[in-house]
Amino acid sequence: MYKHILVPVDLNDESFADKAVEHAVWLSGQTGATLHLLTALPGIHNSMVQSYFPEDAARKMKQDVKNNLKAFAERMVPHGVAYDISVAEGKPYKAIVKTAEALGCDLIVMPSHKRSKANKLIIGSVASKVLEQSKVSVLIMKPQG
Repeated sequence: MYKHILVPVDLNDESFADKAVEHAVWLSGQTGATLHLLTALPGIHNSMVQSYFPEDAARKMKQDVKNNLKAFAERMVPHGVAYDISVAEGKPYKAIVKTAEALGCDLIVMPSHKRSKANKLIIGSVASKVLEQSKVSVLIMKPQG
């Protein structure tokens, strides 16, 4: 049924992504799909942000994040499950939707923070924006408890 499953991973809160990755691994086992783990870096090439850092800082930061995502994948994805990793730049919800389209993903599996209604109105939710913008199915894993 699924051939390519995208799983966004927030490396600042790896435990937040665990359930989504575990479920995506299970789905992959059922369907033979390839997993695509993605981390989004917001605005590192923004000219205002870039002016405060040395010239190659953005490249180094992106490589460090990629190394951390690779280590996360090696811990979370069992041997024999096909996967790849990528690091995108920009607003997280846009990076998720754009990456899903570019990779030809047919499912996005992502966790959702437990937020209050007021918090959602002020900040917004990456998961809800992905759900609104995505052209493919989105499975949102709710927090437990």
